[in-house]
Amino acid sequence: MGGVLNLLLGKLTTLLSEGYKMLTGVRRHASFLKDELSAMKALLDRMELMDKLDPSAKNWRDHIREMSYDMENCIDDFTHDIEGTYVKAGFVRKMVQRLRRLGRRHKIAKRIEELKVLAVEANARRERYKVDDCINSSRGVVVVDPRMSAIYKDAACLVGIDGPKKELISWLTDSQKRLKVVSIVGFGGLGKTTLAKQVYNEIGGRFNCKAFVSVSQRPDMKSLLGGLQFKLGLEESSHAHELQDFIDRLREHLKHKRYFILLDDLWDQSTWNIISCAFPENGNGSRVMVTTRLDEVAARACHNDRACIYIMKPLEEEDSRRLFFNRVFGSENVCSVQFKEISVEILKKCGGLPLAIITITSLLASHESGSSKEWESIKNSLGTKFATKPALEEMRGILNLSYTHLPIHLRPCFLYLGMYPEDRLIIRDDLVRQWIAEGFVCSLHGADLEDVAKSYFIELINRGLIQPEETCYGDVITCRLHDMMLDLILSKSTEDNFISVAYKYEDMTRFNSCEYKVRRLSLQSSVGGALSKTLATSMSQVRSYTQFGQSNYMLPLPQFKYLKVSALSAEVTLPAKIQGFVHLETLELHCRPIQRFPSDITRLPNLFHLILPECTLLPEGIQSMKSLRTLHCSDMSESSLKEIIGLSELTNLKELKLRVPTYFPGMTIECFDALLSSIGMLRDLKHLSLECWHKYDGYDSQPDSLSDPPPYLQTIHFEGMSFGVVPKWIGELRCLRILSLRVMYLPGDRVRALGKLPSLVFARFYVSDVSQDKVVVRTGLFPVLECFDFRSDEDVTANLSFEPGAMPKLRRLALAFDWQEWRGATPTGMEGLPCLQDIGLSVTTVSSNNNLKRIYEAMESAFKDAARVHPRHPSVTFF
Repeated sequence: MGGVLNLLLGKLTTLLSEGYKMLTGVRRHASFLKDELSAMKALLDRMELMDKLDPSAKNWRDHIREMSYDMENCIDDFTHDIEGTYVKAGFVRKMVQRLRRLGRRHKIAKRIEELKVLAVEANARRERYKVDDCINSSRGVVVVDPRMSAIYKDAACLVGIDGPKKELISWLTDSQKRLKVVSIVGFGGLGKTTLAKQVYNEIGGRFNCKAFVSVSQRPDMKSLLGGLQFKLGLEESSHAHELQDFIDRLREHLKHKRYFILLDDLWDQSTWNIISCAFPENGNGSRVMVTTRLDEVAARACHNDRACIYIMKPLEEEDSRRLFFNRVFGSENVCSVQFKEISVEILKKCGGLPLAIITITSLLASHESGSSKEWESIKNSLGTKFATKPALEEMRGILNLSYTHLPIHLRPCFLYLGMYPEDRLIIRDDLVRQWIAEGFVCSLHGADLEDVAKSYFIELINRGLIQPEETCYGDVITCRLHDMMLDLILSKSTEDNFISVAYKYEDMTRFNSCEYKVRRLSLQSSVGGALSKTLATSMSQVRSYTQFGQSNYMLPLPQFKYLKVSALSAEVTLPAKIQGFVHLETLELHCRPIQRFPSDITRLPNLFHLILPECTLLPEGIQSMKSLRTLHCSDMSESSLKEIIGLSELTNLKELKLRVPTYFPGMTIECFDALLSSIGMLRDLKHLSLECWHKYDGYDSQPDSLSDPPPYLQTIHFEGMSFGVVPKWIGELRCLRILSLRVMYLPGDRVRALGKLPSLVFARFYVSDVSQDKVVVRTGLFPVLECFDFRSDEDVTANLSFEPGAMPKLRRLALAFDWQEWRGATPTGMEGLPCLQDIGLSVTTVSSNNNLKRIYEAMESAFKDAARVHPRHPSVTFF
């Protein structure tokens, strides 16, 4: 509710600005509406903090919500119409435009006056039904404790997992040569996935290939098997259309390999029957691990071998206490007396469920400095059944409590996660762009909206409401949502008409009879059916639309007049013309090629973020899209020189990601020069990714074509393309944090230049020739680097050394090379890296299983010997 009113009040403020001073009548109505809605918002904010609402108060709140949406739409129509009127044009043309729009403007002004009447009536209803009297309690906003990031870090120190992990590893690494399937079974919240991932990470390097796949309740089998192919290193095939095609490709790929597959969250036997067809029995000691909530599914996967089923149990009391007190206080020893007794009572109600403990401790940590009465109130809200028998309803009560303690500004952001399917990997940057377009993010003191949105994201992680997945040296870049959290979100969304989710065609027809209009629509799994014009009318107010999985349902996209966000991860048919989406800010097409891409996309005036589908070229006239801040294009193969030069005019760009497909021989030197020149003109650019799997021989001696780079670059990924040496201009980027680069040589002067960068935390180098110039990292270089990833076809271990005092913050050293080149050495000076925690190894061109085992054993022994003399005893793993 807060997000709707905040955005509306902001737009009313715009109507009162200097730019609209000539519209006296409209300004008067806008001023009145702003005052009325501001008064309503104060009451609505109080209502948001209540656990339960009186029916009359809830009815009034819902009425205000729908009225606010209508008001926002009206203002959007009005401002778009006015801005269209005052275009730069000749006098005669301008007068014709004004005359044509006069009737339209009169209608909109009349509509705003009608909305004014609605606001008056809403306030009258508030008094008539004594809504204020129904609000007899309020609660202050929960402020995130600054220690939350440290508390979250402590949660990564898992408890009660060593024994189960050891047992499962012994099952999976026995001498049995036949394919073996192991199941982990238990209800939601027990930590099945956490345990399985720990086992997967521990032993995955011992296999030729591995993959971790989330299955979920309603899997699209083609997408699931296609994702498995990708994770196993298979390129996408244009000939794979039927389910059998996917299975046949997987079987062929795996038939001679020793593989390890983790299938997480398997729900039914029929799904297993299909997936298991892709796993050949090859006698190489391959393994499959399954997590599920259902005993019969676990038994089916293991061929009814009960010795291969691990039954998850709640945490023992000691482990529960350790997890609880570590997260809230850092240690049980520092828990004050006033909190000790009540902590034990709360802990009993969590029933040993890790998810329940993590969720409630995230809430309690923000109240630790408060009074014991606050904790008592939280304890009483949990109910009593949990003390004797864990059940889903009690767990939901704990999760709901965390939601009711969320600050108002975080609630719509949290609920918006329901737009994504179960078990979906959610990309942080996609999510924050969608939040901003929806108006959920408020900038304070001129702060960048994306930075504010990212802080919201971290708050949700710190509170245990979303699960971090991938991290990139200080930043969580992807997350997942536990399915019980998703259940909570969808329940709240239905109650508040926040999100409408369709899993099948019947769900779509149900929306037509709904009392409220659909505002945010997510199509998930397979939705089939014919176009319904009646249904199209009920969805004319949609402002966010996402689609996942394949669907035969043809949505009336042109009627989504107020669409702001569209994120599509499935094959879709876009309308021939798209310029009618005048409010569209974010268009993300994470999907296969579209048969017909709208040619007029360059005419969208408010499009900030554009992710083009696969095999879609830069739009003709790209230089017109000056509002763009994000641009991803996966096919630069046939982009004209004009479009490449046109990129230089997109001066608001902050993120640019371009790719030339592997099957294309590469750009001409002229086009590549023009591209680098265009990039140099994008002075606000922060993130640059250029993937071109082709060696540019002309640049071996001329690596410095981008002599004046964007000064604020933070991320550079040059994949595939090979420079002679590191370009000099990279050494000038004081804000650079992440660098990935392929070079022929890495001479000492370039190592020194990179080593002086003050912000570089991650560096990955693919160096073709390391035999002539040994890479010596001198004292004082790379002061904040946390990960050094060094790769070559030659033996990097014999050509890499560290002087004392080099890389003082390095936590991970990753080395990748050809096993045939290895001379049995380890890099010299590793013992002088004071913060080193992990050494990762990867070898290529393995010819047989026997050689693989021998090389792994020899390398593991050599590097573990080196790790033993290191003060921190870093781990040694294969990746």
